[in-house]
Parts: sequence; C-alpha cells; structure tokens
Amino acid sequence: MDKNIIISFVFLFLGAACFSQDIEEAYLWDSKTRLTWDDFKGVVPPDSAPAATTASGISYKYSANLLHHEVKLDFEVNAFFYPNESWYKPDVCNDLILSHEQLHFDISELFARKMRKRLNETSFSDNVKAEIRKIYKETLKALSDFQDRYDWETNFSRNREQQLRWNEQIAKALAERD
Repeated sequence: MDKNIIISFVFLFLGAACFSQDIEEAYLWDSKTRLTWDDFKGVVPPDSAPAATTASGISYKYSANLLHHEVKLDFEVNAFFYPNESWYKPDVCNDLILSHEQLHFDISELFARKMRKRLNETSFSDNVKAEIRKIYKETLKALSDFQDRYDWETNFSRNREQQLRWNEQIAKALAERD
C-alpha cells in the first residue's frame, strides 16, 4: 500500500527555541552583506558585562514525501541574525568588536551549511520527523560548543591576534563550497 505523507516544520534557534505571535525581525545571512552597529537594535541589559551581543541562529523547514518506504526530502536551512535581540554599548565598541560579532553570525551560517550537508547525505526512514529533529539538535549543540570555543579563544575579541586568526579561518571556510 502506498502512503503519501507530507510534513512541514519550521524551527528557530535563538539561544533556545522561542515562539511568539509577532513575527520577529530577522536578517537572512548573505555573503555580500556585513553587519553594522545600526543593525543592533536591542536594549542593553542593565549591568551587563559584555560590550555587545549577537543573537543569531539556524532555522529549517522541510517537506517529506514517503512513497514505497522511500523518503524524498525537500528542505531549507538558513542562518538568521535577530536585530531586536542584538545590542551593543556604543561607548566601548569598535571595528574589532564588530568583526567579532559578525563572526558569530558567520559561524551560524557555517553550521547551517553543515546541517544542509547532513540532510542531503542522510537516507531517512518512516521516522523522518524524529531523524531530522535529531540532526537539528546535534547541529545546535555543535554550533553552541563552537561559538563558546570562539569566544574563549578570542577572549571575546580582546585577544586581537586570535580574533584576526579566527576572522581569516572563518572567511576561508565560508569561501569553500560544499
């Protein structure tokens, strides 16, 4: 017996999943567009230690058709920047800190690419929903760990030499095509 199942999901990641009735403003990652301080529209929390915060993450949506136990998957995975959740302190921020914040967004794009690659390379079963969710969760965990490592190694952009090394490393990775 043939089964046709169509499934569509959209998930957003912004530190943790959050859903609201209002559509949050978000910028899709684009290789030709770089962030400026004008893009950081959030309110600086009182007594916050960081000079700036970038809210970025990965979203996905897909449809799956199951026919004769073969899954055909159509999907979209994107990296987004959330301006209303991103903020900076104008009196302490400079171009180096902006490049640090841009790299957080760029790293989100790198992990969106990793998820796209995994989805392309995976043979899905009848349990496609759970399998995609697992890939997404694993991608988010790896993204979070990588973002933490980036902040640690650059000391939140304070280590200029390491920041410039990371800038180069991420630019090179973005230039490579999957």
